[in-house]
Amino acid sequence: MKKTFDLLPLYAALFLVFLYGPVLLLPLFSFNDNLFATFPLKSLTFKHYVSLATTPGMIHALENSLAVGLGVCLLSTILGLLAAIAFTRYRLPLKAPLSGMILLPLVVPSVVLGVGLLVILRQMLDFDLSLWTVGAGHLLLCVPFSMLVLISRLEGFDRSLEEASADLGETAWRTFWRVTFPLALPGVIASLIMSFTISFDEFVLAFFLSGTRATLPVYLFSQLRFPQNLPRMLALGSSILLLSAILVICAELLRQRGTTVHKPLGPAS
Repeated sequence: MKKTFDLLPLYAALFLVFLYGPVLLLPLFSFNDNLFATFPLKSLTFKHYVSLATTPGMIHALENSLAVGLGVCLLSTILGLLAAIAFTRYRLPLKAPLSGMILLPLVVPSVVLGVGLLVILRQMLDFDLSLWTVGAGHLLLCVPFSMLVLISRLEGFDRSLEEASADLGETAWRTFWRVTFPLALPGVIASLIMSFTISFDEFVLAFFLSGTRATLPVYLFSQLRFPQNLPRMLALGSSILLLSAILVICAELLRQRGTTVHKPLGPAS
């Protein structure tokens, strides 16, 4: 029989090159000792990365992003865990519409969310724009991701362990802390990392809701107006890209840790 050539791996490779090729040029130009991102490279240097540590505006923006990201990842994981338990352990009325409402921010464009939240917070509620409003917007975006990660984790281990705990006389609360939570802990940590990464990298909502205290992506965008700052911003963007990639990979590895596929027992074939 003639062997057929499978084009799927080739298609996947070309797609990855098309998707990430331009992004991978960012770290390359960040080492270029030139004001403009052009070929050929003038020479390689680390001075753009060193200058980041001596830029007060960047340091303040980094502190703002860390503060918002840490708060959002904690709250979104707590809310996502509660939602995941409700959807996987209980028969809820209107389960599908409720799930759709929670996941709606994933399909609505960020510009629409940003404008809508800006109108509600400023025109209707008369709130001053600050890091609190940025955190509220990021929370709306991170809770669906957290819920999906934790649902996949809670459905990935044997529920008979929880049933055994209940049969032995444990209350629902003690079963959660002694059985469910330890088994779901890798998913919880993955949710924390994923939510922090999403909040740390998010630009559109922060652009509309940050007021005078910019987050790191907003600061990076604002500095692109000045050509002399372009090499330093390329270094900053490369650092954010590397950190985000590491965190996302760690989150996925933790989410999959200890999960097994449980198949019903049947006669041996």
